[in-house]
Amino acid sequence: MSSITDVPGIRVGHVSNYDAITGCTAVLCEQGAVGGVDVRGSATGTQELDLLNPLHLTTHIHAICLAGGSAFGLEAASGVRRWLERKGIGYQTGSAKVPLVPAAILYDLGIGRSDVRPGREMGESAAEAATPDPVKEGCVGAGTGATVGKALGMKNAMKGGVGSFSQKLGNNVVVGALAAVNALGDVVQPQSRTIIAGARLKPDSREFADGSKILRQKPPAALGNTTLVVVATNARLTKPQATKLAQLAQHGMVQAISPVHTVYDGDVVFALSTGSEEAEFTALGITAAEVVAEAIVRAALASWTLGGVPGIAPVPQHSGRPTDITR
Repeated sequence: MSSITDVPGIRVGHVSNYDAITGCTAVLCEQGAVGGVDVRGSATGTQELDLLNPLHLTTHIHAICLAGGSAFGLEAASGVRRWLERKGIGYQTGSAKVPLVPAAILYDLGIGRSDVRPGREMGESAAEAATPDPVKEGCVGAGTGATVGKALGMKNAMKGGVGSFSQKLGNNVVVGALAAVNALGDVVQPQSRTIIAGARLKPDSREFADGSKILRQKPPAALGNTTLVVVATNARLTKPQATKLAQLAQHGMVQAISPVHTVYDGDVVFALSTGSEEAEFTALGITAAEVVAEAIVRAALASWTLGGVPGIAPVPQHSGRPTDITR
């Protein structure tokens, strides 16, 4: 299976709390990665984004933390930092190594328990669970409580989740993406624009209403939306190039979500460069958009019914424990 972990140096770990219906995802680049970021949504929740500014002193980061829980979920990043510190990973200062971990959250408080959110312990567990194996998709990690198609409110929405995909560019370059999809808009097939998962006409129907048409006429009935994406490649990039790659990767969101980048969404794309391979930059940007679009579609197709919100995939058998670490 194609996955962001096909990019050398990238490992991913999820933790999911199926009682509270929330979770956390850690994307580790322990050897360091040049990073960039692009924010298009107007309702973001983030931490340490200045690390990715081309003018910032540091050149490499060590992980990205994605979490549910709205702003409360930003606490999970401290757990990822603590885990990296125990492993001796971080930016060398005069007195200690300091792990550099940008983070972003999505709003999932309306589906499960709003009083239980990802915290430090969940962040540590997600980092501990990280593996180079193919990323598990669906209602896992930061996408555990994700939903899509909320133009008519949560009662007519569908489940979103986590998806991942990668492509090779030439013989040695790999571009991969991981998406946690919690969009106000509908997830659509990029070529035909057919709705895959989105706002349903009625709560008991699978007939889609077309969120874009609805939102032209009235404000959304449900707030709290965000799609979070990490794009990674082993192509060598500078910090300005990583920033530009994040911008170009946003076109994948445009291809697979309708509408996208609304004032009610907190859409963010991170870009990571872990290697020294050479790649033509325009081709790299086109490929980044393609893998992002595919990761978003895969997130919708892999998500199952949870918390009374219908999904597309069959419901898997879990252990029954409130917290399930999924690798």
